[in-house]
Amino acid sequence: MINIALIGYGYWGPNVARQLSVNKRIQFSCICDRKEERLQRARELYLDQVSYSQNADEIINNPEITGICLAVETCAHFELARKALLAGKHVYVEKPFTSTVAEALELQRLAEKKELIIHVDHIMVFHPAIQKIKDLIETGELGDILYFDAQRMNLGQIKKDVSSMWDLAVHDLSIIDFLAGSREPFFISAVGEKYYNPKETFTLLTLRYEGFIAHIKSNWISPLKERKLIVAGTKKMVVFDDMKISEKLMVYDKGVDIIGENTDIEYMDYAVKTRTGDVLIPFLPVGDALYSSVDHFVSCIENNTQSLTGPESAIHVIKILEEADKKMNR
Repeated sequence: MINIALIGYGYWGPNVARQLSVNKRIQFSCICDRKEERLQRARELYLDQVSYSQNADEIINNPEITGICLAVETCAHFELARKALLAGKHVYVEKPFTSTVAEALELQRLAEKKELIIHVDHIMVFHPAIQKIKDLIETGELGDILYFDAQRMNLGQIKKDVSSMWDLAVHDLSIIDFLAGSREPFFISAVGEKYYNPKETFTLLTLRYEGFIAHIKSNWISPLKERKLIVAGTKKMVVFDDMKISEKLMVYDKGVDIIGENTDIEYMDYAVKTRTGDVLIPFLPVGDALYSSVDHFVSCIENNTQSLTGPESAIHVIKILEEADKKMNR
């Protein structure tokens, strides 16, 4: 069993703690948070199954601990991850990886030097629906990708340390990076507004890649909660609606067929026509994406292999977010 401690028991920390506690390959040893009231909430759940501390350095320097999970505010990721790596610990860190590309590159170099694993919790990469879409792309069932259209909207939670784009679009950027094979965009456009917050609460991000485009909407002030992704291919199109209890993934045999190149024709004989076929609801295995993410971190430590969502993919995402910030600030 791998001895792992959790630093941060605020908004997302309790979810990570739950998965650490049920994984049979993990010895969940400690929960750390600066606020005593948060630790008290943890004690009510885990009793004496784990130890509790308000001192992160004490946890990081504990020689019995192999891995550190960080579920703290983004601005604290770099310093805590750096300390953990210097102490010889493998690191699991919530998204976004760091606040800047420079910080991410430094942590990547340090992990390589120390031969340690960094796993960034790009949780959606481990979702069964995203894994299925990856299969559909790799087998050629969707054809060539034309575009990605993603939206994440809700009323809250408004965060002060990051914008809605850094909080929400990071999910969709990690999905695109995974599905499209780590391609980088050659054009980035972004707009946003800072309603009720020092950071943008509503953003629109448009990306152009070689062969396809992507549009991502992130919104903390929507009356509706939406988590939807459309992937359009030349053969078929996919809609992933994460808010649905069932039928989350729909594969549409729809598209456009070229029927001729003659431009001197009547409207009804236009050179391309839309095509509508069957709708398939593929089987998705039951699985918890967060559990799978945590379990992947454990497997990487056990097998000494790099994480599927390690520093390299995380840096691709942060590069886009940094450039998008520049565009919005202009």
